[in-house]
Amino acid sequence: MSEFTNVTVTKAANVYFDGKVTSRAVTFADGSVKTLGIMLPGEYEFGTAKPEVMEILSGELSVLLPGSEEWVSFSGGQTFEVKGDSKFKLRVASVTDYCCSYVD
Repeated sequence: MSEFTNVTVTKAANVYFDGKVTSRAVTFADGSVKTLGIMLPGEYEFGTAKPEVMEILSGELSVLLPGSEEWVSFSGGQTFEVKGDSKFKLRVASVTDYCCSYVD
């Protein structure tokens, strides 16, 4: 899906890591939420309460998922899932545009 219709967008950005990662929340009529964001090159660690599906729209990164010792690479057009109540690490190689879906 390249666009969303009938949604509410939160104007204020979520800003992390001194502005190197930003996102905005998109709320759908059914109450589900996604975030759309940009990550600049660097290494980051995130925590999540809910399970997430990360869709990489463009860019390149590697992910170290919870319980894994192996970094896995992703680029535009690919997705990965993160378990809820966990932490994961990212190595962003190039500016990365992403959509994160939170799973209830």
